[in-house]
Amino acid sequence: MTEQTPENDAATPATDISEERTEVEWSTRDDSATLPAAEAAPEPTTEVPTPEPSSAIPTPEPTRAVPTREPSSAIPTPEPSPAVPTPEPASEPTPAVPTPEPTPAVPTPEPTPAVPTPEPTPAVPTPEPTPAVPAPAVPSPAALRVPSPATLAGRLHGNAAPKPSEHGRVDGTGTVFVRTADGEREVGSYPGASHAEALGYFTRKYDEMLASADLLLQRVTHTDLSARESSEGLTKLREQATDARVVGDLAALDARIAQIATAVEAKKATESLERSAAREAGRARREELVIEAEKIAGQPEAKIQWKTSGTRMRALLDEWKSLQRTGPKLDRESETSLWQRFSAARNSFDKARRVYFAQLEGTQSEARSAKEKLVKEAEALATSKDWSSTATAFKRLMDRWREAGRTSRTDDDALWARFKTAQDSFFNAKDALVAAENEEFKANLVVKEALLAEAESMLPVTDTEAAKARLRTIQDKWENAGKVPRPDVERLEKAMRRIEQAVRDNDEKRWASINPEAAARAQSLADQLESVVEGLRKDLAKAQASGDAKRVAEAHSTLATREQWLAQARAGVQEFGG
Repeated sequence: MTEQTPENDAATPATDISEERTEVEWSTRDDSATLPAAEAAPEPTTEVPTPEPSSAIPTPEPTRAVPTREPSSAIPTPEPSPAVPTPEPASEPTPAVPTPEPTPAVPTPEPTPAVPTPEPTPAVPTPEPTPAVPAPAVPSPAALRVPSPATLAGRLHGNAAPKPSEHGRVDGTGTVFVRTADGEREVGSYPGASHAEALGYFTRKYDEMLASADLLLQRVTHTDLSARESSEGLTKLREQATDARVVGDLAALDARIAQIATAVEAKKATESLERSAAREAGRARREELVIEAEKIAGQPEAKIQWKTSGTRMRALLDEWKSLQRTGPKLDRESETSLWQRFSAARNSFDKARRVYFAQLEGTQSEARSAKEKLVKEAEALATSKDWSSTATAFKRLMDRWREAGRTSRTDDDALWARFKTAQDSFFNAKDALVAAENEEFKANLVVKEALLAEAESMLPVTDTEAAKARLRTIQDKWENAGKVPRPDVERLEKAMRRIEQAVRDNDEKRWASINPEAAARAQSLADQLESVVEGLRKDLAKAQASGDAKRVAEAHSTLATREQWLAQARAGVQEFGG
């Protein structure tokens, strides 16, 4: 691009002057606070022609006055000019910058209200008010001269030259070129500025783009920036870098963009693996839910705990819905297959549950009718005075109640309350009668305890006949003593049965010792064994005489056995007094 000459000014839009001046003013404010003096140059637009006053230029809109910043040793102080007042040091208040009022031919500055300039302090700068300065007299159109962008750039940025760049150059017409691997490429021009300033401006634009690339690389590699956002940022950076009008190491910028692209692809691969792992975990969890649902539905109906199983089935469905809302999405084929299995298990369970409770309602109806009959029978027996038979009847009613089965909890509780009331009514009356009888039977208890003590004094039995006679007398008195309190009946009866058994055992033993038939049998056995033993002794003598050791051993063994039997038989004969 080339710098335009005054002959082309007539075709220049009127807004270029105001826009260029505004851009220079804001560039001066921003760059002076961040860049050193060698790089503090105004930011021009590409191919901006040098404006000259013309009758075709309309009046620009007034701009707001910009507060004067604190001066720095690195920022040169602008020189005074008719259009732009020279800023004073920050230590003193600065008057407002007047803006020329519009005129028919050229823009006239319009005064703006004074803006206070903050005065720096050691801790917090406290702004001090600046007295308003009266607006100066409006100059005539002939005396007013608008400065060119080159003049403004020189006044705002001084004469410090920016750093030269090995990646670009400026030709004699002010056009800036960047050096690439394919040769030079035109990037723009900076009208009204020196070659060094123009080259420095496009170099700074390269530095900003490279800094943006570095920032994006750090975000991609060291933060949790998603792959989608990383890809979007890379796309925007590539759009900016394509035919970028900057001066710098474009190969390094392309390498940085390639590095970012590699990191984005790695992040995409990582996120893809994470999504695959999450999807597999979600599929495995849904598979567990399906298996558990099928297990619940496959239980034998007789062993199903319907309340617990129903609650668990609802919990499985809630978890499935939660996975569908917040969990990883599965492929349609897997999700459809698992849901069909889960739904089939739920439907099977619900169907079995409805059938069970329908049958249960019929069974409960039958049980309710049976228990109502039992309640009526119990209520009829509640006032009976036939204590023994009625107590037995109530026991049979209780057995039939258990066999009748269960009704609904409400009906079962109501029927059982009626049955229990009738049963308690009978047994309470019976217990009251028994308690009254026990008071009367306490005297009988004293008599029987005395008889029991007398019977126990006969043990151990030494004279069987005398013990038998005495026991018969005690038994007669025992029967005549009458009933005793119910809690003591079992204790007394067991003690008396024990004494009677002891006397009976002693009598049987005595009879066995004097039984004639038993004594005769014992004597006959002893005689037979003596005859056998005598024959065996003769056989032994013959075997010894023959010298046959085997016969001798057999004869000895047989003889020893028979002699033992003979000894036992003789002991039995002696017991009978033989």
